[in-house]
Amino acid sequence: MFHRSVSKSVRTLVQSKVLWQSAKQQRSLTTQLDKNDVKGVDGKTPRFPGARAPFTFDPQLTHAESIPSIPIYRVMNPDGVIEDKSQDPNLGKEIVQKMFRDMVLLNTMDKILYESQRQGRISFYMTNFGEEASHIGSAAALTPDDLVYGQYREAGVLVWRGFTISEFIDQCYGNVDDEGKGRQMPVHYGSKKLNFVTISSPLATQIPQAVGAAYALKLKEGNDRCVTVYFGEGAASEGDCHAAFNFAATLDAPVIFFCRNNGFAISTPSSEQYRGDGIAGRANGYGMAALRVDGTDVLAMYNGTKIAREYVMKTNKPIILEAMSYRIGHHSTSDDSSAYRAPEELEVWNTVEHPINKLKNYMKNKDWWNEEDENAFVKGIRKQVLSQISLSEKKPKPDWREMFHDVYYDLPVHLQEQLKQMEDHVEKYKDHYPTKNFKH
Repeated sequence: MFHRSVSKSVRTLVQSKVLWQSAKQQRSLTTQLDKNDVKGVDGKTPRFPGARAPFTFDPQLTHAESIPSIPIYRVMNPDGVIEDKSQDPNLGKEIVQKMFRDMVLLNTMDKILYESQRQGRISFYMTNFGEEASHIGSAAALTPDDLVYGQYREAGVLVWRGFTISEFIDQCYGNVDDEGKGRQMPVHYGSKKLNFVTISSPLATQIPQAVGAAYALKLKEGNDRCVTVYFGEGAASEGDCHAAFNFAATLDAPVIFFCRNNGFAISTPSSEQYRGDGIAGRANGYGMAALRVDGTDVLAMYNGTKIAREYVMKTNKPIILEAMSYRIGHHSTSDDSSAYRAPEELEVWNTVEHPINKLKNYMKNKDWWNEEDENAFVKGIRKQVLSQISLSEKKPKPDWREMFHDVYYDLPVHLQEQLKQMEDHVEKYKDHYPTKNFKH
């Protein structure tokens, strides 16, 4: 069935006149290149099929240091000034103010939920301090229908798309209103209605999955969606990432590989994580396009993601978009970054180069920012978050039987037997289980 449906999709695509002409030109070019590969340009010297390169009689080593680094695209300086006016995205006041409010909302919610974990009210938490611009800027440039695979530090993408404070907190508390039914660790969000695939704990598993989804979309007639997959520079050291790069490049999948290069893979600095020109520098070896952007500049992130999306949609090819940022907070509540970072280093990124401060300066220059409005907004968000925490922690946990469901359409016999055994066990020892805390 799968084979027939794929074949039908391919036939439908080929029937398009434009695609047929493109395919014909591509076959002609490939045939010519193949002839040159086999016979050589002069018809005598053979060419190797594995690399289309000229011969040389002068052996030369290629050193990584001799290859220019990919520059970091920036729109605003720390004072919020756009020095090259041609790069101004000319976003309206309402859009810029939404960007600012969403970044402030994320920052405020992070502070409270981090303290909530420290008080023992939730089991785990990860903040997004210093990376708010990479979330909001990229999310604003994507369409709501574009499919997103997150890692675990992209909560701002959900904020932009309309994920509510109650949905965030219910997930962290794993209560009956958590869409994930309490099966995931805190901050492992997911939302089918917002096209945000549920986050997985194992590192880099989402990257090859995103390539497969992008390839499937490409086979769809009239496709107008791309896939964006977020990951850190530490995850880029995983084998899954390299496999995904190669699959995307060879299959021509419309996927944006969005790398958040925030300097540290937990406590391992990037200098110990890889050699070479970061993650974007790997694109050439895989035959992909690349773009490196200042991840603390929300306008640069907006422009950069917009360019990346236009590229993958027009060419049906992947791109590596590397957002250079700095993780101001600890990796998670299980980490103490003071053990491997100096306070002086953090101070610079938490003030001069902070993404919220940069956007605030930009808004001040346009007279779009008001201190009283910001203070009132923060106060309102704090009140809403604290009120929701009080509600969420009082809600019952999902029915414990949910652990047996949602994997199979029809519950197989062996799981039916296990469920019955569990029900009998809990009923027999109900005085030893807090069943009153779970939905019945």
